[in-house]
Amino acid sequence: MAGFAPRLEPFRTGLRVYNTRTKQVEEFEPLVGRRVFMFVCGPTVYDYTHLGHARVFVFYDTLAKYLRWLGYSLFYIVNITDVDDKIVNRASEEGVYPLELAARFERYFLEDMAALGVDSPNLYPKASDYLKEIFDQIRVLLEKGYAYVTPTGVYYDITKFPHYGELSGRRPEELRVHRIEPDPNKRNPGDFALWRVRPREEFGWESPWGYGRPGWHIEDTAITLRHFGPQYDIHGGAIELIFPHHEAEVAQAEAYTGVRPFVKYWVHTGLLLVGGKKMSKSLGNYVTVRDALDKYSANAVRVMILSHHYRGPIDFSWELLDKAEKAVGRVEAAAQALSNLEVVETPVGGDERLAREAERRLEAFRAAMNADLQTPGALAALYGLSSAINRYANKSSRIGREAYEVVSKAFNAMASILGIRPAPPSPTELNQLIELVLRVRNELRKRRMYDLSDWIREELRAMGIEVMDTSEGSRWVIRK
Repeated sequence: MAGFAPRLEPFRTGLRVYNTRTKQVEEFEPLVGRRVFMFVCGPTVYDYTHLGHARVFVFYDTLAKYLRWLGYSLFYIVNITDVDDKIVNRASEEGVYPLELAARFERYFLEDMAALGVDSPNLYPKASDYLKEIFDQIRVLLEKGYAYVTPTGVYYDITKFPHYGELSGRRPEELRVHRIEPDPNKRNPGDFALWRVRPREEFGWESPWGYGRPGWHIEDTAITLRHFGPQYDIHGGAIELIFPHHEAEVAQAEAYTGVRPFVKYWVHTGLLLVGGKKMSKSLGNYVTVRDALDKYSANAVRVMILSHHYRGPIDFSWELLDKAEKAVGRVEAAAQALSNLEVVETPVGGDERLAREAERRLEAFRAAMNADLQTPGALAALYGLSSAINRYANKSSRIGREAYEVVSKAFNAMASILGIRPAPPSPTELNQLIELVLRVRNELRKRRMYDLSDWIREELRAMGIEVMDTSEGSRWVIRK
């Protein structure tokens, strides 16, 4: 059987994405109506989450939020790899049960995601809960002749699947290169494990093919075939996973179901680099999410990531986070200014112009996102509206209700899709006190008493109140 499942109705929004499978930018159209199934390869939970991981999950969180804003009904899964040699080895070093260690770092991962505002996944399934599905896939692949049993496990014979290499664009001679040690029991060097036989003193499970653990690739197809069926809309992950991981997923699923293509749109993110090298635990050049959030806001981390197009690399530096924090200040100040405006029933001079600016910026935001998810352009639209709000609030303390609804709807839509969470407005009395302190500070600046004015700013910062001196006046936001 081949081809896509029949659609109930076309549903188009103008969104276009780069599809790794077809190597081109395509109009996004779900398999069935407006329903979208999306799966993203999740973490192997044996250590803390670093910013390289954060790049992946922040981007797909933004994509998920945008899809829902466009009107799609999205079911989004991020899997948890809690069965892996790295987990087993780390658990052995610490003298704990592997699934106990995995559960601990899964909890830390979910805490980090919550801190970053990554709240769009519907489900975080663990690989260890899908052994029944894994056994069923292996059995069928053996029956169909795509797999074979050896003393060391069960392997997938890549020569039996004629489309192996199409996703990654690898030539047949390149497919001989594999990420694990060659096994003399394998028919071909590139054959990958579906089940690995392990010594009984190690962590593992009983199976029809001996005691051991599942291969990495089959864990993911066990989950997606269980929840999505033989085809679904979007598969995401970092670009480094295209081969062999995603290539193997395609081979397994399409051989198992007989349905092609397994996934309609393959959407991959670029890498986070440090000095030109991939940020990774093996190289020791990583920064954990927790370390970054000790120094910068979650908004700044998201802006740093989304300031770059998802398919390109990011060469990380702390200066990027410095720049992002300053940019976030403009947005947070606009949110504060918008909340401080008195909303009145009749129009106020200049508010219609602000409303038109909001509509124009929201359209620019949508155009950027529809053009293969150009988040830098989307951020520029949000920055532009933020500056317009700040200029307006600098001149007026009131706004007409009709204009306010247009402006706040546009501002909140852009900020929420990008996952930027403005600080909650402070009580009115505190607002008034801070404004009074800033008026005193501005008077000191006019008198060139910069040492004293800088001291006031630093004291406010120590209390969690960030002051930004801009061409539009002094702005402030509560960071704590």
